[in-house]
Amino acid sequence: MPTKYEPQTAEAKWYKHWVEGGFFKPSDDKNKKPYTIVIPPPNVTGRLHLGHAWDGTLQDIIIRMKRMQGYAALWLPGMDHAGIATQARVEAKLREEGKSRYDLGREKFVDQVWEWKEEYASVIREQWSKLGLSVDYSRERFTLDEGLSKAVKEVFIQLYEKGLIYRGKYIINWDPQTKTALSDIEVEYKEVKGAFYHLKYPLADGTGYIEVATTRPETMLGDTAVAVHPEDERYKHLIGKKVILPVVGREIEIIADDYVDREFGSGAVKITPAHDPNDFEIGNRHQLEQILVMDEGGVMNHNAGPYQGLDRFECRKKLVKDLQEQEILFKIEEHIHSVGHSERSGAVVEPYLSTQWFVKMKPLAEKAIELQQKETDKVQFVPDRFEKIYLHWIENVRDWCISRQLWWGHRIPAWYTENGEVIVARNEEEALKQAQEKYQTTQITQDHDVLDTWFSSGLWPFSTMGWPDQTEDYKRFYPTDCLVTGYDIIYFWVARMIFTALEFTDQRPFKDVLIHGLIRDAEGRKMSKSLGNGVDPMDVIEQYGADALRFMLSTGSSPGHDLRFHWEKVEQARNFANKIWNASRFALMNLQGFTAEDIDLSGDLSTANKWILHRLNQTVQDVTRLSETYEFGEVGRILYNFIWDDLCDWYIEMAKIPLYGEDQQLKKETQSVLCYTLDQTLRLLHPFMPFLTEEIWQHLPHEGESITVSAWPEAQSKFQHPEAEKEMQLVMDVIRSVRNIRAEVNVPLGKPIELMIKAKSPESLTYLERSQSVISRLTNPEKLEISLDLAVPEKAMSAVLSGAEIYLPLAGLIDISQEITRLEKELAKLDSEVERVEKKLANQGFVAKAPAHVIEEEKAKQKDYMEKREQVKARIKELKAE
Repeated sequence: MPTKYEPQTAEAKWYKHWVEGGFFKPSDDKNKKPYTIVIPPPNVTGRLHLGHAWDGTLQDIIIRMKRMQGYAALWLPGMDHAGIATQARVEAKLREEGKSRYDLGREKFVDQVWEWKEEYASVIREQWSKLGLSVDYSRERFTLDEGLSKAVKEVFIQLYEKGLIYRGKYIINWDPQTKTALSDIEVEYKEVKGAFYHLKYPLADGTGYIEVATTRPETMLGDTAVAVHPEDERYKHLIGKKVILPVVGREIEIIADDYVDREFGSGAVKITPAHDPNDFEIGNRHQLEQILVMDEGGVMNHNAGPYQGLDRFECRKKLVKDLQEQEILFKIEEHIHSVGHSERSGAVVEPYLSTQWFVKMKPLAEKAIELQQKETDKVQFVPDRFEKIYLHWIENVRDWCISRQLWWGHRIPAWYTENGEVIVARNEEEALKQAQEKYQTTQITQDHDVLDTWFSSGLWPFSTMGWPDQTEDYKRFYPTDCLVTGYDIIYFWVARMIFTALEFTDQRPFKDVLIHGLIRDAEGRKMSKSLGNGVDPMDVIEQYGADALRFMLSTGSSPGHDLRFHWEKVEQARNFANKIWNASRFALMNLQGFTAEDIDLSGDLSTANKWILHRLNQTVQDVTRLSETYEFGEVGRILYNFIWDDLCDWYIEMAKIPLYGEDQQLKKETQSVLCYTLDQTLRLLHPFMPFLTEEIWQHLPHEGESITVSAWPEAQSKFQHPEAEKEMQLVMDVIRSVRNIRAEVNVPLGKPIELMIKAKSPESLTYLERSQSVISRLTNPEKLEISLDLAVPEKAMSAVLSGAEIYLPLAGLIDISQEITRLEKELAKLDSEVERVEKKLANQGFVAKAPAHVIEEEKAKQKDYMEKREQVKARIKELKAE
């Protein structure tokens, strides 16, 4: 092994090896239980960001572990066509060339978008490889590929035939910039400083006026009524009368409707059915005319009279000025209100009357709600608090507007005759046949709109497996096991996958949904171009390697929480990788000629060897258990502590004694334990740091082609050595205390000292004597005395441990008063611990609820602290007497 780990060299080499070796494909062995993850398909709008890197790393950890556990593990990759976003990018590119999509026409424009898709799909694949994602490229899908298009048409037709898809005129969210409809969840609401404009609408009979207020005065040009509450005594005499609509001069009626809140404002409201969802409902109840006053680009149309051709906000300014001059507008009241903005373009959304296609959501939502009421077979949200958020949305869901006025996407499979009859069909040939049979015509035109992107991505878990065909993959790998995604798309995507899966497959689409948060910068701010605080994951990989980025991302937060990106933490992860590399180099230098067949862990092993196997066993149990519950932050902490502290700082240092010694049997035993422990540790770490672990594992004595398909470690009862752990704990406490004392009095490790250890029991004496060589090597005393009964030396530094007292006679090197001060601080700390434990044990609530073993542990701590406290008191007394 080279002296230094070079991530870039190893990463390119091993990823190529894995892909070419087919290690990412699920086993063909039908006896192996399948485990499936489908990737949340990134949009082909550009490069992957840190959020994708985090999301992908979490999925890769899960699938690599499952593959090693013997599952037929499939991680299916793919990408989303992302209708609005991708079309907007390509249109922006055309604008730079001085063109528009209309210059090209639909067919050529779509060809250009396909070229864009191919370019960015290859970029995304390259980024997946840089991250080390173990996806099965042979099954890669795209939301506009032939198979998924077939699934989309099938779902549309079936929902239409069931009466769950319909076409109608409704107020929808309209983006005037991209000129397309938006679903409710594609609208972001922002607090905006606006105004209430108070207007006087004169009564047609000249007897006075009625007061109304609006936040959007430009829409008054489309008013078709004024509404009051039927029980409002102030206006009962006016119901049925007419007012004259200012500027326009049109007469409109005063109507009564229970919707009106008589306590709000004047108790009278203007009704604009074509520009407000509530007014639309009132208008339907009263058969009011629906007058659109602006076009699809937010520009005032012919119904706006003198304001025709003005942008809606320019119209507002001019209209307000005119109404003030006419004394119609008599008060402007500042008002902070929530205004919808397009999630895609940022434009202010316009409630707009339009003919669109909708999905009737209530019947679909009912099945999804019913599923979550089951004890088993429901979708498990991790953390479970997100289930409430999901249910709240789906219980209050409105019909979903699925048509988009775009050219890039799944074109709606509907055709219209010259008389406006609607034909829904799989293709034009089928539509023509229906037109001839039903309407005796061949003159049909396909709907120009496309489907909302989420309509196709909502089918992702089963359409990617070949549905509606009963393919082998669909039968074997569906439903999937785990979905990993951010909390920001629970409504957009997770909910839609659940209700479509229940409707079309009668099964939940996935067993678990692991929810993570958003990546923020070190100050907790959202990463954005405007703030200039974004970080390209490829830059991080270039500087520190993929494993360092992966370890930082996967262990930096707990499920459901946001993650703050710190360069220092990536550096720490890189240092961790270097520590593992250096420890492995040492091990390999001492395993020359050693083979996998030479590993022999039988017989009565040394205490150090028993201890590291015991700690490895505990680590295997903890890592496996916590990984199954997706607690990767905790898994990372446990692996880090075991590798850095137990394996590198303690065991390898202790192993040097037999490895450099004359006892050949003990040397071979230590080689076996070292080789086995390092092998198993690398396997545990592999899902987090795949490149580093493969590079080292390939140098170790091993069987098999790759660590990616090696067996996941399992805890073994024969390696349970609690006695060895107890012994090593005492030995390590002794070594740690001696080193601390040396540091306090500035006596370097290279300088020999006298060390005296007083064992507190015969058992402790046995432990200490058995590990005498380890204590000597790691504390470097010129004289070591271990005894049950020894004379306490004068002017000695000391430490009180659970099983022993240690003394370092450092005459001339220590200040007695300083040593007393140090011991008094130690005494205060022990007093605090004793008080804490006593309070805990005196708490009846704790004693009643805590498990018996927890209470026993606290009592043991209490006894230990109290014994140590008495020993420290005695030592202070001795020093003061001197």
